[in-house]
Amino acid sequence: MVEWFGTAMTDRLTVFTTVLQEHGFRLTASRRAIVATLVASNGHVSADELADLVHQSTPGVGRMTVYRTLELLTDLGLIRPVYQGSAAAHYILMDDGHHHHLVCSRCHKIIEFKQCVLREIEQAVSKHYEFEIQGHLLELFGLCPDCRG
Repeated sequence: MVEWFGTAMTDRLTVFTTVLQEHGFRLTASRRAIVATLVASNGHVSADELADLVHQSTPGVGRMTVYRTLELLTDLGLIRPVYQGSAAAHYILMDDGHHHHLVCSRCHKIIEFKQCVLREIEQAVSKHYEFEIQGHLLELFGLCPDCRG
């Protein structure tokens, strides 16, 4: 896996390009526009929101192309859909195969955090179940400072 927390947008684009090429996919002009828009939004965007954003900068990219590209990027483990209290999935960037949130149970504010403390748990679970873990999403629920007060 490639470590990419805290990397610049161009570095993230390089990661996407490299992974696509390693799996035999070309970075077409449409895919480049979709990936650039997704990375610029820092993830956390629905398919429809992404399609609208891409259409603003590259009008020739169709909605179905965005959907197919999101499916491909999900299959490659670069992004994951999450459903945080909404009917539509929001896609998040899977930096180094994981992504973490603190979710306020009252106001539904989402705070991302990058410190990963699950390595030992992943190793133990992987060994116990003979399961190759490739990534994880972690959401911890509670009250943010504003709602706690």
